[in-house]
Amino acid sequence: MQLEQWLLIAILAIPLALVITNRLRMDLAALIMAGALGVLQFAGLAMLGPAHTPQDAAKAISGFSQSVVITLISLFVISRGLDKSGITRWIARQIVRIGGNKTGRFIALFTAVTAFLSLFMNNLAAGALVLPSALEVARRTGIKPSKLLIPVAYGSLLGGTATYFTTANIIMSDLLKIANPPQAPLKFLDFTPTGGLITIAGILFLWIFGNKLLPDREPAGANGVARRSGDQLEDLYQVDERLWEAQLTTSSQLVGKSLEKSEIGKNWGVTVAAIERGPERLILPEPNTIIKSQDRLILIGRKDKIDQLLTLGMEISPVQKHNFLSTHGLTLAEILLAPHSTLEGKTLKNIDLRRIYGVTAIALKRLTRNYRTDIGDMPLAFGDSLLVLGPLERIHTLQNNLDLLVIEPHSGDQPVNKPHAILTVLITFAAIGASIAGVPVYLSVFVGAILMMLLNLVSTVEAYRSIEWQAIFLIAGMYAVSLAMVQTGLAGLLGKSMLSLVTPFGGLGVAAGAYLLTALLTQFMGGQVSALITGPVVISAAIAMGANPQAVAVATAIGCSASFFTPMAHPVNILMIAPANYKFSDFLKAGWVLTILSFGMLLVGLKLFWGL
Repeated sequence: MQLEQWLLIAILAIPLALVITNRLRMDLAALIMAGALGVLQFAGLAMLGPAHTPQDAAKAISGFSQSVVITLISLFVISRGLDKSGITRWIARQIVRIGGNKTGRFIALFTAVTAFLSLFMNNLAAGALVLPSALEVARRTGIKPSKLLIPVAYGSLLGGTATYFTTANIIMSDLLKIANPPQAPLKFLDFTPTGGLITIAGILFLWIFGNKLLPDREPAGANGVARRSGDQLEDLYQVDERLWEAQLTTSSQLVGKSLEKSEIGKNWGVTVAAIERGPERLILPEPNTIIKSQDRLILIGRKDKIDQLLTLGMEISPVQKHNFLSTHGLTLAEILLAPHSTLEGKTLKNIDLRRIYGVTAIALKRLTRNYRTDIGDMPLAFGDSLLVLGPLERIHTLQNNLDLLVIEPHSGDQPVNKPHAILTVLITFAAIGASIAGVPVYLSVFVGAILMMLLNLVSTVEAYRSIEWQAIFLIAGMYAVSLAMVQTGLAGLLGKSMLSLVTPFGGLGVAAGAYLLTALLTQFMGGQVSALITGPVVISAAIAMGANPQAVAVATAIGCSASFFTPMAHPVNILMIAPANYKFSDFLKAGWVLTILSFGMLLVGLKLFWGL
């Protein structure tokens, strides 16, 4: 072995050992590897290019310009659009309904759903689209995200074994055409029988054993912060006990008056939380909102105060229990006084919360007691918390106020925003359709993400916040490792060594060796590169010994999807790390068994469907 190959092994082994022992973050390890390779290349060694070409040291950071990085960033934005419009919440509700309260069933459902999607689209895209729904199910059921996100990643990889649309599968088909002599390319359904067998076995395996093999770890960062949803806040403040519907008659004294001049709050201490006008959704009333006949007012107040409003020409009835404001699309949040707040001792009327800040306080919690009537006249004290209702952008604006601490609720109970949902789904399916039709995936999803921002389905700030930078840095760093594996010849050396061991076992041995080799290489350099390295070698070996080259190509391509061992093996694995707070060993624990199972099913498929 050459010096460069030994150095590359050291550069891989030392950071990975620190990662496995939880002494180093995975993204930082990838950047250290890339940096070390760049330094050695600059020093004159042939790590990323020919020796004595210091300009090739720039390849150490070339991972940031790769299409997979653009694809991933774009998918983060598209996923945020799907989540914001309510699509992912709707999907989560359906899965919760089917899954009941059994963790194993949820694991199987998410594996199967992602596997199905990956039959028609890029594996990374399938995983990114299902990820928000998995997180929402975790929130609703109390199941840790760490139980659900590896199944999402593995589902996309399993589905990729059964479809022509996986990149490595397409590469192997093209390599057959340029073999010597040229061979017939793989057909659309050539992967389906063998890959389908592997997929079904993988789903069943995770269903039965996933709950035991997958970690039960608390999520970190923002994903680990338990936030109440709007309906939970309403329960906490007991809003439904003081929630009323008031239907105005044509002769009501309030018709034609603005909300401010009606003095409902001033004279009776009752809060007008919202107005419903005909078929329109509940709207948040401004002080100058004109009350019209047949309006339906949503009021919050004590019964004795509400009864006094009957003289104004209203028909009032209590709101049905658990008919929450938040489920109608209204946004609630909790507000507390910040330390050293200048608002202590002032009343909400003094502050003029609605006019200045654009939100309405509908309840106040002081110690263990809730107040929902005459709260505008109560001087605020430290320890008080207010439940406010208002547009989401106004609540975000409140977060910049030094006098207040704003706790924004989880959006899990919000309804689907139908106009936004339709646009978001159309853009998403257009991006998927374009990629199936031949447009590069990175370009189709990139344009889709731009359209979502242009149409204000996702704001620019939301787009930036949606990006998981740990995944971006990890992928970019590992790209330099892939280049070094090829440049130093280490990948080729491994390929020749493996082939010499399996060739005596005939065509099935070559196919089995091709799977094992590509599965090994894929853990460090990605399936696409592995296919390009091992594909020509194994196809030539199959032709030379008279074995079926198409069958060997299928086995090689499926090995490229066996990215189960390490989180760095595929971008979809990397995508799941931060939300679930995964460690390196989490993938290894379930991944090695799934790799062996896939290998066994591959051999069965090659025997049954290819006659090897």
